[in-house]
Amino acid sequence: MPEGERILQRKPGAGERPPWREELLRSVTDAAELLRLLELPPTLLDGVRAGERAAGGFPLRVPRPFVARMRRGDPADPLLRQVLPGLEEGRPVPGFVADPLGEAARQPVPGLLRKYRGRALLVLTGACAVHCRYCFRRHFPYGGASLDLEPALATLARDGELTEVILSGGDPLVWDDARLGALARRLAALPRLRRLRIHTRLPVVLPARVDEALLGWLGALPLTPVVVVHCNHPRELDAETAAALGRLRAAGVQVLNQAVLLRGVNDSAAVLAELSERLLEAGALPYYLHLLDRVAGAAHYEVPEAEARALVAELRRRLPGYLVPRLAREHPGSPAKEVLLA
Repeated sequence: MPEGERILQRKPGAGERPPWREELLRSVTDAAELLRLLELPPTLLDGVRAGERAAGGFPLRVPRPFVARMRRGDPADPLLRQVLPGLEEGRPVPGFVADPLGEAARQPVPGLLRKYRGRALLVLTGACAVHCRYCFRRHFPYGGASLDLEPALATLARDGELTEVILSGGDPLVWDDARLGALARRLAALPRLRRLRIHTRLPVVLPARVDEALLGWLGALPLTPVVVVHCNHPRELDAETAAALGRLRAAGVQVLNQAVLLRGVNDSAAVLAELSERLLEAGALPYYLHLLDRVAGAAHYEVPEAEARALVAELRRRLPGYLVPRLAREHPGSPAKEVLLA
């Protein structure tokens, strides 16, 4: 069983699970069940199973609130397309590799990634609420579930230029709030640290995760809290998701969104424009639109750069500038993301 699955299936004692974790444990992990829920023909199952086998240790996982937003009877639904394994995942494509961002070479100690000056990224876990098939860390060597972060924290304490720490994974919000709050307080004691940034998909796919416990330690933090959510399509933003983002904003959290440009999901100016409009209404500012990181198994999602530039140019004609996300690409070893101007 993959490390992330072991974490998610741990069973605390009675009364210890908050509602969001109960929902997380009830996530759909069986392809046949997902097809039944979406009223899709069982003839699709063989292809899905083949995709799961090709993906190895990256099985199907999707929370039921996210499934509820998918269109019934539509195998091309853009939300479903992000999570359903397929035969394409086993097709080798030149240039698509296990570590597209060269992160293995950027870990001075386990759990710590150093890419950019003044910032550091802590990889807290390999567990996620949802397994996005285009995930650039789907092959990442996360190590054991009991990763010791003490060497990473000691390294950060010696960095006199550090102003921001990013919590990532996997998804850092699969950690319980007592553990997250304790880590955040330790980070807040680091000299010169000004911001704590959390990269997460949970407020979108499992909005119940934004509860009083999470808001409590975030709101009490003596650092500026920034939550970067990951939403790719406007139909991911239902009323519950918008309410969750609103709760974050009300607690004083700056909420940004980063999307990935995906073939068959959001490769349309109309879809991207609607996404930006709905994000703003929900309290999140469109931040980045990423070109696909070329991870093995995800080539079928790639949108060529020229097409991406044309889409962003059209967004500039349709939207005010603050609603146009920055089209970006990451290069291994680069000191910053490359922002592509349309």
